[in-house]
Amino acid sequence: MERLAIPDSSNLDVRPIVSVAAARADWKQALPVLHGNMVSLREPKLADAAALLSMVASEEVSRFMSTPPSSIDGFERFILWTHRERAAGNVICFGVVPHGMDRPVGVFQIHKLDANFETAEWGFAIGSRFWHSGVYGDAAALVLEFAFNTVGARRLEARAAVANGRGNGALRKVGATRVSVLHASFEKDGRYFDQGLWTLLDRDWRRTRVLHSTRVH
Repeated sequence: MERLAIPDSSNLDVRPIVSVAAARADWKQALPVLHGNMVSLREPKLADAAALLSMVASEEVSRFMSTPPSSIDGFERFILWTHRERAAGNVICFGVVPHGMDRPVGVFQIHKLDANFETAEWGFAIGSRFWHSGVYGDAAALVLEFAFNTVGARRLEARAAVANGRGNGALRKVGATRVSVLHASFEKDGRYFDQGLWTLLDRDWRRTRVLHSTRVH
C-alpha cells in the first residue's frame, strides 16, 4: 500500500486543540468539504474511528503501509493527531466518503516537506471493498486540486513499494512519474522492501487537466 504515516497512538498528545490565529490560512483552521462525482472529502471525526479501523487496518489494505492503529481508541488518537497537525500547518488529512454513505472508507494525507508547503508527500489508503470502483480516482483528483490550487504546493512526492503493483498503478494513473528506486527503504514486520519514489509537479497536473477538459468538451 502507498506510504501513509500513522503515528504510534500510545505516544500521541490528545489534549484539546488550541485555537489558531486568524491570520493563518483557512484550511489550517478547518478543512473544507470537497465534493466530487462519486465521493466527498472531509476531515475525519472521532465518530469515524470504528469505520476507519474496519476499512484501513485489514491485512489486505495495510500490507505495504505503516502499521495502522489496531483499535478504535488508537484511531481516535490518530484523528486527534491529524487535527493538531493540520492546525499547525504540517499535515492535511481527508476522509473519503462515497455518496450515499456517512462514514469514510479511506483517507488521504499530505505532509509538508518544506517550510512553505511547496514540496509535500502524499499517501492514501482505501478499503479493499472500494478498489476498482472509481472512488480512488475521484478522490485523488479532489486532493490534488486542493494541494496545488488551495495549499499552493509545487511538487508532490509519493512512495510505493515496488512490489505493490496496484499502488504504483494508482500513482501512474494520476500522472505521477517514478523518478528513482529507494532500495530497502521500507521495513514491515522485519522485511525490507524497495520503494519507488514518484513525483507530480503542479505544472504537469494543470497541463493534464487542461488536456482532459479539452477532450471531454
